[in-house]
Amino acid sequence: LAQADAKVRAALVDLLGREPVQNFLQIDDFVRHVVATVDNLGRSHAAPRLWPVNPMPGRFTVEQVGDGTFAAKGNVERYAAFVAFIEGIDTKRALALYRRGYPLFQQAYEELGYPGRYFNDRLVEVLDLLIATPVPTAPLELKLTEVKGPIPSTSPWLRYEFADPALEALASGQKMMLRVGPAQLQQLRAKLIEVRSQLVKPGAPR
Repeated sequence: LAQADAKVRAALVDLLGREPVQNFLQIDDFVRHVVATVDNLGRSHAAPRLWPVNPMPGRFTVEQVGDGTFAAKGNVERYAAFVAFIEGIDTKRALALYRRGYPLFQQAYEELGYPGRYFNDRLVEVLDLLIATPVPTAPLELKLTEVKGPIPSTSPWLRYEFADPALEALASGQKMMLRVGPAQLQQLRAKLIEVRSQLVKPGAPR
């Protein structure tokens, strides 16, 4: 699969343009990273080192309101360019590229530990999960993740988690959707619905 990186890069540049590819995507071992990340988005943790996209610029910030800690309103701006990038992708052309390259995705999925199972089935399953992400109607309250060990709980680099147990129990991909803010979540959901509707048409890879 590593030998296919050059062809994958050329195909993505043709689809998206050189500058968006450079700004948003991690091309090295792209197919493997897509497959691993799609699978992980439906689980409790999606390791950033496996993402096929670049981390968003800036840092996640919080604000204190009364006795509560909440995601700062300015965080949604970090994701605006990426959401616009996703919205601007030609879904029909992207899925045509996916279908042409599907043997690579299937091979990577089987090598991930799923012999005899279809990556496309997992992709549709994860799309359904992301589409079902609840849209928050109130600011997202957070709390520091409990760290067991010598690191003090007041350390500023600790990750935050949702104070609402129901939100914290969501899959990693759903929690990412929550972090972009309600309006951008709706934009991403609309795109995912479009992708799913075209993905399950006759001729979808199996």
